[in-house]
Amino acid sequence: MTSAGKRAEALVAELGIKCPQDLDVEAIAFDSGVEVVYEAMTGCEASLVGYLDRAVATINPSDVRGRERFSVAHELGHWHLHRGRSFQCRVDDPSANLSSDRALEKEADNFAAHLLLPGPLFKPVIAQLGQPSFQQLTKVAGEFETSIMATALRLANIDTLPVIVACYTRDGKRWSLPAADIPKRWFLKDKLDEDTFTYDFLNSGKESRYLGKQSADAWFENDDAEKYEVLEQCIGSAGGTALVLLYLQPDMLDAGFDWNVGNRRYNERGSYVPRRGASRR
Repeated sequence: MTSAGKRAEALVAELGIKCPQDLDVEAIAFDSGVEVVYEAMTGCEASLVGYLDRAVATINPSDVRGRERFSVAHELGHWHLHRGRSFQCRVDDPSANLSSDRALEKEADNFAAHLLLPGPLFKPVIAQLGQPSFQQLTKVAGEFETSIMATALRLANIDTLPVIVACYTRDGKRWSLPAADIPKRWFLKDKLDEDTFTYDFLNSGKESRYLGKQSADAWFENDDAEKYEVLEQCIGSAGGTALVLLYLQPDMLDAGFDWNVGNRRYNERGSYVPRRGASRR
């Protein structure tokens, strides 16, 4: 867990919170000296202005309660982690920050995820579900009053399952978040394979209502991917994107290092072989 996550979960523990229903994010903010105000805004989704030990977080109202709560927790993260600065945050969805290089925003997102879905409360719920589908994660999101996006990302973050959460458009991969224990040797394809359920969803609207078996070579660049299977499911997300769940089979976690993927390729003797059209250096 990062220091941001530790700070958030320590705060939850200090307040004696024992169940999801007690995660009143406005009350937690108030206890930290932050007043939460809901007010229509233009140009940003939330802002934080503080002086000494008090601050005001202004949140753009949303029809989705999970997004409001994440915005409050995000600004509270800035207050605990980056005090002394003022912030105008453009998004209330962690997906946008995952595809950017905005370090402080990612830290605030991490704080928010651990505050709203703290490990001591979230992990036991997930453990009861095996490999949860999006339908099951939607129920968990309802219990914790979080968005399905934040809940799926937290699933990968707790690193108890061999899962990759990714976001794709018709043009290709926007971002991906693998659980920490998934070997780095597995390289997701940038472009969607036509054999994936996600391709069907984005191009013809065909829903994948359940986790379905899929040949791993539809998702990964690795030459040996055809020997394995994954479980795949996707749902529609913001801006015409698809949010994807991929569960790797156990054998994929034990596969040896693959020299033949990524930015460099090697022959059987370990010598670098330039890709076609690439210059030697």
